Formats: sequence, C-alpha cells, structure tokens
Amino acid sequence: MANPAPTYPQSQPLTLNPAPVDLNDLEKRLLNEYQKGLPLTPTPYADMAKTIGTSEALVLKILTRLQEIGVISRVGPVFKPKKIGASTLAAIAVPAEELEAVAAIISAYAEVNHNYEREDDYNLWFVVTAPDQARLDAVLAQMEQQTGYPVLKLPLMKQFHIDLGFPLWC
Repeated sequence: MANPAPTYPQSQPLTLNPAPVDLNDLEKRLLNEYQKGLPLTPTPYADMAKTIGTSEALVLKILTRLQEIGVISRVGPVFKPKKIGASTLAAIAVPAEELEAVAAIISAYAEVNHNYEREDDYNLWFVVTAPDQARLDAVLAQMEQQTGYPVLKLPLMKQFHIDLGFPLWC
C-alpha cells in the first residue's frame, strides 16, 4: 500500500498588521534557506527538511504555523505572469473601519498572492494573477462588485528588478 500524500500548507487570509512574532532558530533557518525559492523536486518539503536537519512533518508544521500567525502568506511558486498569463498591481481606497473586511474578501481570491495595507487614500494594495487577460478582467470586476469599491489597476509596463529577501539571523 502506498504512503498517503503529505498535506501541504494552504494560503489563508491574513490579518493586517500582525504583532511582532518571536521565531525560534529552526523557523528562522527555514525562512532564511527558502524565502527566495523552494526545491523543484517531487519531494520539496522532505528536501527542505533534510537541508535544515529536521523532518518533513516538522517543516510542514512550521510552515502551517507561520501562515496561521501571519508571518508568511503562502508557500508556492511565483511565476512571471507575462510568460504564463496576465497580472496587475491593484489598489482600493477603503474606509479604515472596513479595511479588515475588504482585505479578507480580496485575500480569499486564489488569484491574489499578497495583499497589504498602505498609508494612502488607496490603502489596500494587492497583486492579481490570472491565466489570461479575460480572467483577470473578470476577477477584478468580481472584486469591485463584491467589495463595492472601484479597483485601481496598475499593470506592469516594464520590470526593472525583483529580488527580495530578508536575512533572519539565528
């Protein structure tokens, strides 16, 4: 009988402005090693575990916990949208008292990989990615209908640099 497939962490809506979190050395090491890329293998979580000297089950437990407390938003690939579909940076101007509720609506879309608050009239910013322009337009229209607010669309014209990582010292 085959071993059951492991359960992988799923994206969860985030709470805006989470309180500072104390991370243990293993959590910091996991984030340091893999914040800019995961192994492209049939067993990425087992391979991650081997690299940092722990078990696959513990890696999955850590990643799930970090998502639940809002340290990470998702675990998965980031694709170049123009190569595989369509995307846009988007923003909504939301009254402060509705921000959490509207952010939860936006975060529930599978097409949104991150969502954050900014100090501006347009205070909720997010990136929407879809397989094609028609789906992207449909998702943006649904968001407007569901939230009751117009979405400002800021599509990428030319990419100059993308490479973000933060060292977390153990």
